[in-house]
Amino acid sequence: MSTSRLHLFQAYGIELEYMIVDKNNMATRPITDEVFKRIEGSYVSDIENGLVSWCNELVLHVLEVKCTKPEHDLVMMANAFSENVKTLNKHLQAFEAKLLPTAAHPLMDPAKDTHLWPHDNNEVYELYNKMFNCKGHGWSNLQSTHINLPFYDDEEFARLHAAIRIVLPLIPAMAASSPILSGKNTGLLDKRMDYYQKNQRVIPSITGKVIPERAFSKRQYHKLIYDKIANDISKHDPDKILDPIWVNSRGAIARFDRGSIEIRIMDIQECPQADLAIVSLIICLLKLLVNEKLISFHDQQLWDAEPLNDILQLTMKDAESAVIKNPAYLKIFGIDKEEVTAKGLWKQILSIVTKHNPDEIAPWLDPINAILEKGTLASRILKSLDGIYSEDNIKLVYQELGDCLANNEMFEVWEVEKS
Repeated sequence: MSTSRLHLFQAYGIELEYMIVDKNNMATRPITDEVFKRIEGSYVSDIENGLVSWCNELVLHVLEVKCTKPEHDLVMMANAFSENVKTLNKHLQAFEAKLLPTAAHPLMDPAKDTHLWPHDNNEVYELYNKMFNCKGHGWSNLQSTHINLPFYDDEEFARLHAAIRIVLPLIPAMAASSPILSGKNTGLLDKRMDYYQKNQRVIPSITGKVIPERAFSKRQYHKLIYDKIANDISKHDPDKILDPIWVNSRGAIARFDRGSIEIRIMDIQECPQADLAIVSLIICLLKLLVNEKLISFHDQQLWDAEPLNDILQLTMKDAESAVIKNPAYLKIFGIDKEEVTAKGLWKQILSIVTKHNPDEIAPWLDPINAILEKGTLASRILKSLDGIYSEDNIKLVYQELGDCLANNEMFEVWEVEKS
């Protein structure tokens, strides 16, 4: 997001990460730098294309499309992202490649297929590789949707951070899209987040419990999070290459330098309309919490990371089918029961959002209802595979997902012909 200060919900910075794969055999293609060089004439790390910019990532088979500057109109941005996907796919035709959605490549071998970005900033990537060994799924095979939300001052930060902490555990129940890795059913619908929470455990303070600590001011945040990270990474980083501010890997990250909180828990979907629909639903829910429509600001602040993390572990594994057995949490959303499925909870949230913000959520009701009725993308992938995890069957389903991205269409469960 830009450095100019925005107030709560004035505009949003959305980032979408996609894999580059061979259009025929679906293998990852580590060519982001060559694609950018073909377009710009030299090795660059980002290209501005109107509303949307294209950027490199840690590994060469992933590129990111993001808002060039924060925008308020998410319908406009969904269309802009879709057009940029089409443009990038045209550029990739010269390499016999295309973009692939979902949060994890189902067949990639990270030990063999990981190629780090070798150009500008590569000293940072090399240090990360030395510290954490980036040749693993948790580094080279996890694509996500990032939501950047602005705050103006400490008061706005406190309200936004308190609300985000409440919402984070529910995101995989709408957005899980990583059930298959190394050609196998992982047993978790959001395996990306499982890797995300574990891949830096050599320095536990970097990720914490994924759900951020109860920090509701800049001073608190630095004391509880950044100062601890700085101390813990110092022995691994004698040349002081790393900055605790961007080493921080919680599920939501405060950036006081630019006045924003970045949510990182969301798996990327099959197409921009699906991503922006979930983003819009999350934003509408955050508005209700920030405005104390569901629970007071004081009561939001009281939630410790542990019970929220317990719910997150359930939704990472079972997504919409997760059974949430925390009556105090359910009561936030007006549910007076001992337990409810995450799907049932999201249906309740949608009804509340529709009542309070009907115009804002209206453009997204079709994709949201499709997810609530037919399951998260992870569930739809598994239903389509129908228990057959052969390489050919996996490629069939993921080729279809590539088509969904190219055409900005939702993925529908289909019967795979059994041989």
